[in-house]
Amino acid sequence: MRRARFTVAYDGTDLSGFAEQVGVRTVMGEIRAAVELVARRPIDLVGAGRTDAGVHGWGQVISCDLPEGMDLAGLQRRINSMCGPQIAVRDIEWVDDDEFNARFSATYRHYRYHVLNAREPNPFMARTAWHVLEPLQVWAMNLACDPLIGEHDFTSFCRKPKTAPGRPEKSMVRRVISADWKVVAGGDHPGLLRFEIRANAFCHQMVRSIVGTLVDVGMGKIHAGDVRAILMRQDRQVARQVAPPHGLVLWEVGYS
Repeated sequence: MRRARFTVAYDGTDLSGFAEQVGVRTVMGEIRAAVELVARRPIDLVGAGRTDAGVHGWGQVISCDLPEGMDLAGLQRRINSMCGPQIAVRDIEWVDDDEFNARFSATYRHYRYHVLNAREPNPFMARTAWHVLEPLQVWAMNLACDPLIGEHDFTSFCRKPKTAPGRPEKSMVRRVISADWKVVAGGDHPGLLRFEIRANAFCHQMVRSIVGTLVDVGMGKIHAGDVRAILMRQDRQVARQVAPPHGLVLWEVGYS
């Protein structure tokens, strides 16, 4: 057996998230079924990060052990034939380090979120961008990103996992490396805004909660300076709306 690394893209609209769940279609479940059919043996997959139902992926990474003589190019074609076009393996390669783990070897995750800030909806972006009619002040949304940079307790922006009795609560401390908004240039999709955020890791609903709060800043419902106060409160109740899942995509996972 030899360790392999997959780079996976998917449209999460009609899937129940990335991680396997009983009785529903998920990204991991569909890929594992395809790999096991080709390999003719049980295969354990490890993903770099979980994404919720409706969230998309472009640079999701999976690692697993496969028979050493397996034709990776042929495996890729067969997975894409069975799972595509909703799920696509963009690349498969052997990794020399048997200790490589898609989740624990990752040094950062990079997400993108798209907002269509226009009066009229765009049918071609309905599955991949949050349509916001009210004009947004991008400069204010960028100013509000500043307090997020660095290592903080993001409890205000996270959905806390349940803790088993007698076990310590999981830390919501994360290190955000960068965060900013851009107007996407070009005339094909006027009004398209892109939020990009990179961190060592993210907790549940963290990106969507941050986006929802920053959009409220852009609408003028709260001030950019309020974001620091929300962060410092470490209280989920003080954050603003949670952005819908369909605008979010796991863009890249980094390893070094």
